[in-house]
Amino acid sequence: MPSQPIISVSGLRGIVGESLTPEIAIRYACAFAAGLPAGPIVITRDGRTTGPMLAACLTGGLTAIGRNVVNGGVAATPTAGVLVRSVEAAGGIQISASHNPPEYNGFKLFSAEGRVIPSDAGVRVIERYRHSPPAWVQHQDVGQFGPCSGSIEPHWSLLSKIVDIDRIKQRQFKVLLDSNHGAGSAVARIMFERLGCRATIVGDTPDGRFEHVPEPTAENLKGILPLVKQTGADIGFCQDPDADRLAVIDETGRYLGEEYTLAMCVDHVLRSQKGPIVTNCSTSRMSADLAAKYGVPFYRSAVGEANVVDLMLRHSAILGGEGNGGVIDPRVGLVRDSFVGMALLLDSMAARQLPISQLADELPHYEIRKDKIVLPPEGLSAALDAIESHFTEARADRLDGLRLDWPDAWLMVRPSNTESIVRVFAEAPTADRSERLCAEAAKVVARHA
Repeated sequence: MPSQPIISVSGLRGIVGESLTPEIAIRYACAFAAGLPAGPIVITRDGRTTGPMLAACLTGGLTAIGRNVVNGGVAATPTAGVLVRSVEAAGGIQISASHNPPEYNGFKLFSAEGRVIPSDAGVRVIERYRHSPPAWVQHQDVGQFGPCSGSIEPHWSLLSKIVDIDRIKQRQFKVLLDSNHGAGSAVARIMFERLGCRATIVGDTPDGRFEHVPEPTAENLKGILPLVKQTGADIGFCQDPDADRLAVIDETGRYLGEEYTLAMCVDHVLRSQKGPIVTNCSTSRMSADLAAKYGVPFYRSAVGEANVVDLMLRHSAILGGEGNGGVIDPRVGLVRDSFVGMALLLDSMAARQLPISQLADELPHYEIRKDKIVLPPEGLSAALDAIESHFTEARADRLDGLRLDWPDAWLMVRPSNTESIVRVFAEAPTADRSERLCAEAAKVVARHA
């Protein structure tokens, strides 16, 4: 029996030719379209080599059920969200597997608001995909398709309004960007040019031929870290293939990582604008500490971009995001956006006349550990109960999996939305303690597996 794709409320991922076939792609896209209002559907893709094939499949399937399709070509995920709004589409599909290896691809679903669809809409897509075949139309009702050019300008126009362009230009920053042959270089190149930055871009051709493992972790960026210092850059930026996540390297070549991306942006925005902040429940407590420092409300959502956005809208948050380097600024869009992160950090460096290393060192210091545990789904409930019973001194929360909080640390165990694993996160003032919390949780799971 063929392997099945990984399906969540916000999208689908699979190995092309195995768990992601043209048939699956068309059925899934048609299930999504069946719940949309009238109007065209935007299709965009990151640079993966299988993107053109899947875009052709989706175009054929969607037009065959009578929907018009706008082909946005290669675009970053946040740019796709802006494009959906700018052409007044009924929705959009971004073809991307984010940080997964090259053999994977997938789909992220966008509503007419240019955001990843909410979880309730995602549940209905899954139900239609599993139980309702596509409703093909007759020849006279087949939809039309055509290209859409100029997707970058609407995105840049929004980005330009959240920073002081002249202030950044005066600094003439040197930046290094690692796009790793994903979709991020096109917008980034324009943005750096218009902000007066001298940019070195590594892997700027969006052909999906990754020069290192796509997820922008310290281990995967070993070849990029020294380039920041070698090129004399003031800051290094590293994107994932669809450019909704951003990791940062300081001017000495030190990997600051993805958790610091959101926290530094929160600090910068709250210095000039007060309002609620939202992160998910597996994100570093740095942002919560900063919200307390500036006297603004702070809220935690379940893991998942759509859940963060839902809570941001409910509380009129001025900034939100996730600890994977995804910053969400509603002034630009309700999508994780690496370009927002880059623009805000350059603006912060210019405003305070400080290097990025000092901006990072000013933040509350914690050490976060992220591990994985192989656990059959049927064993999850018993494992979470066992962990909660083991750590009796911690305050437990079941918003998403299990989160345990101490006065200065936290531990979280939850199933992944995109992989067949259980994720374990711990954060504490020292690396030793966060590692011990993860290891202790893993031992409890092993005893009950």
